[in-house]
Amino acid sequence: MIPGFSTPRLRALGSWIVGSLVAVICAALLFAWSGLYNIAASSGHLAVTRAFLEFGMTNSVRTQSAMIEAPNLVNDVDRVRLGAGHYQGGCAPCHGAPGEPANPIAKHMLPPPPTLAPHVKRWQDKHLFWIVKHGMKYTGMPAWASQDRDDEVWAVVAFLRRLPHLTPEGYRELAYGSASAQRRPVTALLSSGSDTPDIAACAKCHGTKSAGPTSSLVPRLAGQSETYLAQALRDYAENSRQSGIMEPIAAELDELTVKAVAAYYAGLERHRDRQPEPSLTGDHDAGEKIARNGAPEEAIPSCLSCHGQNAAERYPRLAGQPQRYLALQLGLFRSGVRANTERARTMAAIAERLSDRQIAQVTAYFASLPPLSLTQNMRDAAVDAPAKQGAQR
Repeated sequence: MIPGFSTPRLRALGSWIVGSLVAVICAALLFAWSGLYNIAASSGHLAVTRAFLEFGMTNSVRTQSAMIEAPNLVNDVDRVRLGAGHYQGGCAPCHGAPGEPANPIAKHMLPPPPTLAPHVKRWQDKHLFWIVKHGMKYTGMPAWASQDRDDEVWAVVAFLRRLPHLTPEGYRELAYGSASAQRRPVTALLSSGSDTPDIAACAKCHGTKSAGPTSSLVPRLAGQSETYLAQALRDYAENSRQSGIMEPIAAELDELTVKAVAAYYAGLERHRDRQPEPSLTGDHDAGEKIARNGAPEEAIPSCLSCHGQNAAERYPRLAGQPQRYLALQLGLFRSGVRANTERARTMAAIAERLSDRQIAQVTAYFASLPPLSLTQNMRDAAVDAPAKQGAQR
């Protein structure tokens, strides 16, 4: 027993504490019921409220991200460019960008989304990752649309690291790429409208007729079949193919636009990027054997049976695709992230049997191939047509 405190005194103290807590709770409920507290975003927070919320937010982020291990993002241009493409459409409207102020609506949110460049330095990479992936309650900051795509979140973090050092010109080059040249003046849109879809949202990552993709983490779409491209967009829109970058874009497309975008990219000539392909890792001669013959002893079928130049239209052509993109997709199949459709489940079962070494080999082989041109696609289709008609008979 505490000296000077008898049992009755302890009971009285306990009763006083409980009574005080009940009184505080009742007072809080009465205050909330009265409606006297002004919840208007236009009134802002008291300085003490802002300080308390900032203190709690900072410590929460540091605690929740303590066990995250960040990859090496230094000089990872592929991640920076992919992150920049998403930032332009998904983040800049609220946070602004070099040379592009935030939307006025966002400036009147409570709390207002901060201009990020001055704030990035206060956070470590793992902190930024946690914020981008999970968002923040009561701030309007959403969580990442696909919680299984950590690779995409790290791309945004890589870009945020570059953000404080960008000029407006440097930002536009990263965020828009070759799509910046296609932006139409407002006067032109008002006078003539547009009877074709605006592909700037796609072109900033996937390229245009005059330039290839800006990052080796995204696929080359030029020359793929309309059937495959349209179905991929539908899969993203229906959340059966996971991507926090692609899902929001695809979800806004109607069926007419889906078909038009698919036709646009299917009709482009495929070509090598202006910059040379990064050095390949893996023995592409060994990869060619897997691609052509599979690995029967491990129940791995031939890749070219589905992904060669004469593949069915529902499958992608892999020749000339970036090795890093191909390896990433095989990793997503193998981990089960891409396993929500019938075709994806088939690929997931195959990818589970591939070793890291085999993935490096087969992706090096496909990346070493010249991209199949549109004219060759058309020749192959013409050659295959009589055979297909005979098979139908």
